[in-house]
Amino acid sequence: MQTSEQIKQQLQQFNQHLAAGQLEQARRILNQLHPAEIAHLLETLPLEQREVAWELVDRELGGDVLTYVNDEVRSHLIQDMAPDELVAATEGLDTDDLADLLPDLPEPVIDELFRSMDEQNRQRLESVLQYPEDTAGGLMNVDTITIRPDVTLEVVQRYLRLHGELPETTDKLFVVNREDRFLGTLALTDLVTKDPELTVAEVLNRDTKAIPVTASTREVARLFEKRNLISAPVVDENERLLGRITIDDVVDVIRDEADHSLMSMAGLDEEDDMFAPVVRSTQRRAVWLGVNLLTALLASWVIGLFDTTIEKLVALAVLMPIVASMGGIAGSQTLTLVTRGLALGKVSAANARILLRKELAVGALNGLLWASVIGILAALWFDDLGLGVVIGLAVIANLLVAALAGASIPLILQKFGADPALAGSVVLTTITDVVGFFAFLGLASLFLVPSA
Repeated sequence: MQTSEQIKQQLQQFNQHLAAGQLEQARRILNQLHPAEIAHLLETLPLEQREVAWELVDRELGGDVLTYVNDEVRSHLIQDMAPDELVAATEGLDTDDLADLLPDLPEPVIDELFRSMDEQNRQRLESVLQYPEDTAGGLMNVDTITIRPDVTLEVVQRYLRLHGELPETTDKLFVVNREDRFLGTLALTDLVTKDPELTVAEVLNRDTKAIPVTASTREVARLFEKRNLISAPVVDENERLLGRITIDDVVDVIRDEADHSLMSMAGLDEEDDMFAPVVRSTQRRAVWLGVNLLTALLASWVIGLFDTTIEKLVALAVLMPIVASMGGIAGSQTLTLVTRGLALGKVSAANARILLRKELAVGALNGLLWASVIGILAALWFDDLGLGVVIGLAVIANLLVAALAGASIPLILQKFGADPALAGSVVLTTITDVVGFFAFLGLASLFLVPSA
């Protein structure tokens, strides 16, 4: 296995050969890499260089590489491939990988692909495709080995020798009855260390919990993390075994979830191509910028309500950003905490009220602490005790509202089916800006310049 430093050096050498037009040397380096590393390399290249590099990839690696690149890069690579090339590239792919790739393939290629498959593999693929991509059914691989509970371990060993090979990432065999209902698992370690005369029923692990086919991929990842799983069975509502999920697929889910959370905060999609055409990238980002403009206009409108007050006391304009910024940061802390809690299943209707009270208490204490600090600084800075009191009260009010908004926004968005990671930060920023400005300027109007 190569170290990350060795891989980095190979990638640098590839880029040097590609830039120098030394395509044969570049091809040799490229095809020594793992398909995932080739996919990473393709995603880092500008469009013109990517097309050249893709032509250098050996066709037997092409299908695996396509399963690793993000959706937009994959679509770009596929559109330049001939139908026979696409069919050839998909040969040998695992059923779950093929199911992920299928939506991006042209209809003629899909038809040809199904015609080229034998009946068993066609049925396997169709069984995966009937489930949504973000469920255990969409994630599972139907390539499983099942055994009956009434046979001996010696019989199982002979069966595996006749079978010739095991599916990748196999750490256990699944035990089912004659109706294919899941009964438990037989660990490979038990198979090779226990008395061969024992029956499967005598050594199988009946405590293994199967994953419902309708479970979300996020729930699947959580189960693998909690139970330290390498593979897990997937069953339907009647406990019939449908397939299995392996740790390599779960790692992809975890990575995608992390990418989604990070990119969504900026209104971006984790599947976007970093080197997409300028116009396309501009269009995508323009939508999010437009949303933020609307929220900024709302905050500006609130400020405009107190323009007379600001004219009479210029210090307010200097101090306004402090109030909004403190509320925004405090709210973001709570928002991030609750959003992560929802993603990990740690926040639910059962404990939401307790968490809300706790965050309000934290907001109140931090409000008192920093209101004192900011109030004293403002009073000393502008030699105005009243100004210090007003900004202190505004900070307390905004931090309380920030805590309330940060805790409740993700819960409300999730209830209505929206993504808290995508919309939460925009809503929160709007609330803290509006409340902060309104509280600060409103209090100033009442107590500092009453004639305004």
